[in-house]
Amino acid sequence: MKTQVHAERVLTEYAEQFARLARQYDGTAHHSEVLEGTINQYAAFITSDANRGIWEELHQSESEDRNRLIADLRAYSARCVAIMEKIRALKLLNGQTERTDYFDNIESCIEEEFGGFRLTATSNVLMIGSGSFPMTPLYIAKRTGASVVGIDIDDEAIELGQRVVERLGGGLPITLTKAFVENLPYTQQATHIIFSSTIENKYRLLDQLHDLTNDRVVVAMRFGDRLKSLFNYPKQETDERKWNLAEVIMRPEQVFDIALYTKGSRGGANEQL
Repeated sequence: MKTQVHAERVLTEYAEQFARLARQYDGTAHHSEVLEGTINQYAAFITSDANRGIWEELHQSESEDRNRLIADLRAYSARCVAIMEKIRALKLLNGQTERTDYFDNIESCIEEEFGGFRLTATSNVLMIGSGSFPMTPLYIAKRTGASVVGIDIDDEAIELGQRVVERLGGGLPITLTKAFVENLPYTQQATHIIFSSTIENKYRLLDQLHDLTNDRVVVAMRFGDRLKSLFNYPKQETDERKWNLAEVIMRPEQVFDIALYTKGSRGGANEQL
């Protein structure tokens, strides 16, 4: 009981910190050091072996307060990550370059994003939730030459993201746009689709994508279960007639893991595009 109370207190403090930092964002890089420090600390917290028992303690206390705490942590931390991307973009555009533990962690995941499903120069990649500092589109286009379209519902994120791409990836086949998947012709052309881990309705979108995509598409769903679900939205069951879980890439030291899906009528992870 004492351990459970301690776990809830620690997580409540994080939720309060994230809520406060989100409110402080004013479109500038003010408070950036505190924000980055908090997110780096939280990323280390959810990937530490020493803290895995905390999820068990939380899981034993099914209650409205516990569910609200988890929901708040996901929502507030996702908001703060989005803000940190905006600040990183603003700093870059002002001539400042720096690295953070969190971004290093994310970038280390991109290399193995699609497991056995190769990306090549002929691939068409759709990134859902591209953000203000589109690391994944830049990385993919630079490394493979693949065409990448990133979509986001945040006007500021699209504007900053476009400027970052111009600065870091001028000439690369990257397009960023505010659009919904059902209104984007590129959706049907996509050979690979990536979901950001902090999109709450990503599995509803995945279900919708079944009728909008071609039969050879591969979807990389970034997710976090158990303790990692305090920083990401977790993996969910899918209708196997629509989507087949082809492979799960577990990365214990990274902030999210990756589930790969193919159309339900197709085979598993050994097929390659």
